[in-house]
Amino acid sequence: MTSNAAVADQPVRVLVVEDDEGIASPLRRGLSRSGYAVQTVASGRAALEAGPADVVLLDLGLPDLDGLEVCRRLRAYSDAAVIVVTVRSAEGDRVAALDDGADDYLVKPFGLAELEARIRAVLRRVNPGRTHYTVGLLTVDPRTRRVTVGGAEVPLTPKEFDILECLVADPGRAISRHELLTRVWDDNWYGPTRVLDVHVAALRRKLAIDGLIETVYGHGFRLIPAAESGN
Repeated sequence: MTSNAAVADQPVRVLVVEDDEGIASPLRRGLSRSGYAVQTVASGRAALEAGPADVVLLDLGLPDLDGLEVCRRLRAYSDAAVIVVTVRSAEGDRVAALDDGADDYLVKPFGLAELEARIRAVLRRVNPGRTHYTVGLLTVDPRTRRVTVGGAEVPLTPKEFDILECLVADPGRAISRHELLTRVWDDNWYGPTRVLDVHVAALRRKLAIDGLIETVYGHGFRLIPAAESGN
């Protein structure tokens, strides 16, 4: 199970290790709608025999093997990011999981938006070599916060850059207005959502690539990969 999350334009592969179908099924549907390639298994042994994954969502209360044992075995041969998702909230459980190789720890119940944010965060940590994103003529460098189109630099405001980085980091995925406002502004944003439309309109005008940023009516926006945008 080797990680390949940094390959351009390939969907992130998520392995959900969860024996409760009432949890596994909505996770599979929700992550699939967001563009992830999702596989679900219901036991520790099945997890160890599963195909390659970039991220493993690992429950600790499995029917055959203890989740911590599964985490240790995964760490012996895989560089996939491991996020423990469990009802166990004690500090000792968190410490044990992190000491055994987990990259993050999330206590049930949790929201899909938070889970996806955790996935993005661990992928950034385990794939530090990803220094820029390229979609057609567009290149975005998060380290230097530079944006170029066809080699020519495009000056953006900080908020415009943050919106573009959210979109280009996951091309093809429809990102909701709420998620963009939360990630670019903060969790306590109570202003009009119209401010997002103003910034997106400015982005489209400055980048001048027809069809690059698509409005998903009733939801938010997505960045169209090069093959779809015709660039």
